[in-house]
Amino acid sequence: MNTLSLSPLFRRSVGFDRLNDLFESAMQNDVPSYPPYNVEKYGENDYRIAVATAGFAEDELDVNVEKRVLTITAGKGERQEDDKVQYLHQGIAQRAFKLSFRLDENIEVQGARLENGLLIVDLLRVVPEEQRPRQIPINGSQGRLETQPADEAVTV
Repeated sequence: MNTLSLSPLFRRSVGFDRLNDLFESAMQNDVPSYPPYNVEKYGENDYRIAVATAGFAEDELDVNVEKRVLTITAGKGERQEDDKVQYLHQGIAQRAFKLSFRLDENIEVQGARLENGLLIVDLLRVVPEEQRPRQIPINGSQGRLETQPADEAVTV
């Protein structure tokens, strides 16, 4: 039995209903596998994107937000060839990359840091007051609001 996994369609959207962009995401076939990354949610409104950036220095990484798109890029610049080094196996990838994540309009980037070979980008959902859920009190029959002014009351 074959199983259809939709997770590749969802992993690049942070903070909003993924069904809105399902068809747009389905049409994209350029989902990168390098570098590996996690999209994590902590609590109600806190998100984190962790990107494996082993081998990259802080000045070789860029994090930008433009028009609700978070873009993480990395590049090594000019590589110095060392005649004394002969690689018997070179398994640590250090090629340039670019990752982009669409952000909901209520998501703000709080900051980025390089920690133990991971680039960590912290995100926060800031929900405006008018969009927050609120409790509506239920009044009994004694708490009924008058709909007619007193001078227009109907007499029987």
